[in-house]
This record gives sequence, structure tokens and C-alpha cells, in this order.
Amino acid sequence: MLPPHFEYASFPLSYNLERSIEKWIVDNLKGRYYIGRDIGVKSDEGIEVVIKVGFETARELSYFNLACPLLKYH
Repeated sequence: MLPPHFEYASFPLSYNLERSIEKWIVDNLKGRYYIGRDIGVKSDEGIEVVIKVGFETARELSYFNLACPLLKYH
């Protein structure tokens, strides 16, 4: 479960993205993080499975959003 004090972002689930993101985080960041699946609301009133990625510090979330090449297409 995502701790309430973590800063997070959500991304649509696609094949192997969850495992690849976790590997990138372990290789490039140092702080505590969370990765899990959740249900998100689509803009066309549907629902979808999303990956929720959270970090204890907002600084690490910002770096993740800017530097992670896996997010280029989301």
C-alpha cells in the first residue's frame, strides 16, 4: 500500500513496464519507493489498470519523471 506521505505519479499499464521501471529505479535512485497497480479513470469515462510509482521525496519523483526513458511514450 502506498504510504500517505509519498509523492506519486500514475501511468497506464503496458507489457513489462512495471518490472522495467523498478529496475530503472534500483539502478538510478537511492531513496525509498513504491510501485503497485491501481485502477484509474480514463478521460472517456472508462477505467484502466495503472501503475502507481511513489517516492518518499518529491525530488526523486521529479528526477524520475524527467530522466526515466521508459516514460517517453506515456
